[in-house]
Amino acid sequence: MRAFSRQVPMMYALVLVNTIALSATHLHSSPPVLTLGFPGLLAVVSLARLVIWWRARKTAIDTAGAERLLRQTMVFAGILGAGFTLWAFSLFPYGDAFAQSHVVFYMAITAIGCVFCLMHMRAAAFLLTGIVVGPITVFLIASGKPVLAAIGFNMALVAVTMLVILLIAYRDFSRLVESRRGLEERQAEIQSLSDDYLRLANLDVLTGLPNRRQFFARLQRVTDAAAASGARFAVGVIDLDGFKPVNDAYGHAVGDKVLVEAGDRLSRDHGQPLFVARLGGDEYGLIIEADLDAQALQALGADLCAALREPYCFPGVTAQVSGSVGFAVYPQAATAPEVLYERADYALYHAKQNVRGAAVVFSADHETAIKASGLIEQALRHADMDAEFHLAFQPLVDIKSERTVGFEALARWTSPTLGVVSPGDFVPVAERSGLIAAMSPVLLSWALKAAATWPDDVRLSFNLSVRDIASPQQIARIVTIIQESGVAPGRIDLEITETAVMRDFDQAARSLATLKALGVRIALDDFGAGYSSLSYVHRLPIDKLKIDGSFMRGLQAADKRRAIVKTILDLCRNLGLDCVVEGVEAPEQLVLLQPLGCRVVQGFLFARPMPLEAVAAYLAAERGEGVALRSAG
Repeated sequence: MRAFSRQVPMMYALVLVNTIALSATHLHSSPPVLTLGFPGLLAVVSLARLVIWWRARKTAIDTAGAERLLRQTMVFAGILGAGFTLWAFSLFPYGDAFAQSHVVFYMAITAIGCVFCLMHMRAAAFLLTGIVVGPITVFLIASGKPVLAAIGFNMALVAVTMLVILLIAYRDFSRLVESRRGLEERQAEIQSLSDDYLRLANLDVLTGLPNRRQFFARLQRVTDAAAASGARFAVGVIDLDGFKPVNDAYGHAVGDKVLVEAGDRLSRDHGQPLFVARLGGDEYGLIIEADLDAQALQALGADLCAALREPYCFPGVTAQVSGSVGFAVYPQAATAPEVLYERADYALYHAKQNVRGAAVVFSADHETAIKASGLIEQALRHADMDAEFHLAFQPLVDIKSERTVGFEALARWTSPTLGVVSPGDFVPVAERSGLIAAMSPVLLSWALKAAATWPDDVRLSFNLSVRDIASPQQIARIVTIIQESGVAPGRIDLEITETAVMRDFDQAARSLATLKALGVRIALDDFGAGYSSLSYVHRLPIDKLKIDGSFMRGLQAADKRRAIVKTILDLCRNLGLDCVVEGVEAPEQLVLLQPLGCRVVQGFLFARPMPLEAVAAYLAAERGEGVALRSAG
């Protein structure tokens, strides 16, 4: 359309100039109406059309406007073509042979020029040729003069040749237009696909939130900008507490709805500029581009956790989860984006371990703890198991018979560089680093060697880690160690935590089934702490629940904790499960537990963890025997 809008004004200019020239040569030989009046009227119309098309060159014309202009051009091509042809015929009788030749030349050359200007509008070009060239050709051939007839014949031949060339040019032009249109469509399709790929590469398909890739790309940009401007911002990591039980109990469809709803709640207006992304699973990332102190971040975290804590109501299902959040502030916590994220993730880990369902801001104390964990990990990697580790054994006591029914084997470590390291410090480090996979088989072998010297009615309890039950190879190794130990599998209790089960429920179920088939008993440790799910109790081959020792702290007769303990004890009786209450340290606690039907307890009230050498004397004193140990040989 733009090219056509440049050619049409040229056509009208050509017509005006040629018309003025023809009028001038007939000015003294023809009536004024033919040299001034009629051509003047045609010239005014032509000039008006020229102005319209001239303005159209610089005006954005939509499809409807373009179609209107083209229709008008078609109409005026017919009207003006007929008008100028009629005028030329009216001039032909006047003047001498030269003037008549000018008329013929005017019609021929003007028609040729107009046709070429209208080459992009084939219908108008053909119409104009028919209106102008057709009549003049017939007129000249019919004049009876050989010269004029020859001119008419030549004009017809030129017109036909010109129209053929026009058809060929129009066909090539149409192909070019179609090719360009196809290319543009392909480019648009490619751009659309590129946009889709870019969207899919940067958005989480389930929630529609930015994904992990976009989160870290934005974190890098924000960090670079903050480094240049000196601004402060914060990074947050949120993990849903209790999502795994919901997913297991109600299925993935409900779990997906919970994830979508949680993302929507986090994306609400919480009074701060939040960039929210789903990092994977039930974990979300936050970037807060604002200068917030620890108190403000705690308030924001409390608001986010409160939003996540609201019930998730779907048709036929109401789910309950909460969230824990860890924050790290730039540049106090770190200046590199990867390290800043790791600091926020550590704060989240601290929140889940200590204040589940709340917010923790990374601080100098956490930095100290990270460095301490690093030192512990390095010491663990170079530790001599035989020289630095040993086992301590804490009795499990039947309070009715007042007899020890078993011992729990507990790892103890004395590092030559760090000194005595608490299990609460080195066990989590060993699990996170994967070193526990090498430690568990060795410690289990030691524990079984000790249990082989005990009376047959004394059981052994041993803790398996997350990595132990998550690995089929590790389970096979544990089975082999038990089979080669000489200790009856029925005397062995293998303890697991709910965290170990939540990581990979299906693999955990397969691992426990393998151990159960061997004949060992499975105990669920720390039951009641965090988000205990009854689905694990009935879906896994559990034989025993160990009630978490936190319920014993400050236990009172009218306390809610006592009611919870009673409920768990009743549950065990109804399901035919054994139950152990951990953390019993005072006689008052025992007095409160006895009426509840508690049978087996464990805690400092009876004995602290003791070395293997002390077990013999302990059992001997309890049973009034001289020697309680059997020969290990």
